[in-house]
Amino acid sequence: QLQLVESGGGLVQPGGSLRLSCAASGFTLDWIGIGWFRQAPGKEREWVSCINSNSDGSTYYADSVKGRFTISRDNAKNTVYLQMTTLKLEDTAVYYCAADPRPACSKYESEYDYWGRGTQVTVSS
Repeated sequence: QLQLVESGGGLVQPGGSLRLSCAASGFTLDWIGIGWFRQAPGKEREWVSCINSNSDGSTYYADSVKGRFTISRDNAKNTVYLQMTTLKLEDTAVYYCAADPRPACSKYESEYDYWGRGTQVTVSS
């Protein structure tokens, strides 16, 4: 069974850091694109970041998180990470990872076939 499971969310103060994990089972993440999305209360889900397959490894970020978030892979653990630093109140959301069957990742939800159930990130003082 193909599955993505996010973890690492929690409550953090503004300026703090969290590292989210996206672990895959039933398939290998090496050769497909992986994206992170988030959905804040009352808002539509939005793209945050994505990483191409190992054939390229390029990374991309939404302007709102550029310079603060870093996406990376650990092939041995079949896991993709989202390191989040200098967190802001507006980063509060449920964060989802998703798998695109193609090597190049995308910022469009429709391009992704597999989704995790999400992990809650709350930034609050």
